[in-house]
Amino acid sequence: MFQRFSTLDAASHGRAEVILGRGSFTESFPLFGYELSQYETLFEEKLELFAALLKQEPVTWEGSIRPPLRDQHVFPPIEGGRLKTWIGVGGSPQSVVRAAKYGLPLMLAIIGGDPNRFAPYVELYHRAFDQLGQPVQSIGVHSPGYVADTDEQAREELWPDYKRMRDRIGAERGWPAMQRPEFDREATQGSLYVGSPETVARKIASTAKALRISRFQMKYSAGALPHVRLMRCIELYGRKVIPLVRDLLA
Repeated sequence: MFQRFSTLDAASHGRAEVILGRGSFTESFPLFGYELSQYETLFEEKLELFAALLKQEPVTWEGSIRPPLRDQHVFPPIEGGRLKTWIGVGGSPQSVVRAAKYGLPLMLAIIGGDPNRFAPYVELYHRAFDQLGQPVQSIGVHSPGYVADTDEQAREELWPDYKRMRDRIGAERGWPAMQRPEFDREATQGSLYVGSPETVARKIASTAKALRISRFQMKYSAGALPHVRLMRCIELYGRKVIPLVRDLLA
């Protein structure tokens, strides 16, 4: 994986970034031949190895999930500087502390509910760096959203495909089918950033202030949402939402 991202980093002139997380789906364990009971061991050891690779030095490493490495070079190296690597956290205090332990920036995956409920994790992250005697790293938020010309248009366009995606996942996990009031509640009070550029920008700025973040990533794809609408969303996000957020935070 490191080699692939190193290649991508070179091809994109240093723009590649990685978010490492434990994930919320269990289907990948049997797919790759792992037991779910190895959950913590797999993430801890793979993260430890990845952190060693980030140093761009010959790697000597030993764990329980693969054969040991002795002064191993990994090619291609990162062309300039260091591969930007975040730790993705969806609600585990242990993962917050782990990110600080490795000196890596924190990406909060907030996919539902009031984003302000993640404020304790932000405080924990800052305290962890204080105890380590190191400067705190960047904090980001990753949440779903969709931008259209008006609030009503954004909600009406997103709702059918968002529900289809949510219900497909929910059917595998025993969740009830999503109803429109839940969708509207997430749009107004939760972590679904849907609406006009002005509405989405205000909501992002509010989250940025509350959680002291320096990065916001909007997941704008939702199931079978038509490509033309996705392209319009990207255009509005880049040309209107981002400048408005910067103005609101200035």
